[in-house]
Parts: sequence; C-alpha cells; structure tokens
Amino acid sequence: MIIYDPFWRTLKDRGISTYKMINKLGYSSGTLYRLRHNKGISSRLIDDLCKLLDCRVEDILEYVPDPEEPEAPDTNESP
Repeated sequence: MIIYDPFWRTLKDRGISTYKMINKLGYSSGTLYRLRHNKGISSRLIDDLCKLLDCRVEDILEYVPDPEEPEAPDTNESP
C-alpha cells in the first residue's frame, strides 16, 4: 500500500500550507483529499509535486505492506 505521510512532512518542512496549495498554486481540494486519504495518484502528479517541493519521490510517498493483503508468491522458487 502506498501512503503519502512523507508528503505532509515535506510540505510542512517547506512551509507550504494546504491553503497555498489550493489558492496560490492551483491544486484542487480533490487532489489533497486523495493524498490525505492515501488514494491513488498519477505519476504525473508525483512528478509535479517533486518539482514544486524540490524533493525526491521518497519525500512524497512510501510503500508499506498492507496487513489485509496476502503476500505475493515467491516467483524465484523452483517447481
């Protein structure tokens, strides 16, 4: 599961509020909703956010295993 907790920390570190994101930078409240609720976003948006915040992808998102999903089978295993 992809989470966007790093995005909110990076936003705070850069001194950018959600108000500024929406009213000054032109991001929609829907986009911020998707980030706040760990919904899917496009790679284009990730690229835009990295440019805006002058940061790396790791400063926007993080992968954490979903405890409700079963593990994927090991594809390196011989039959």
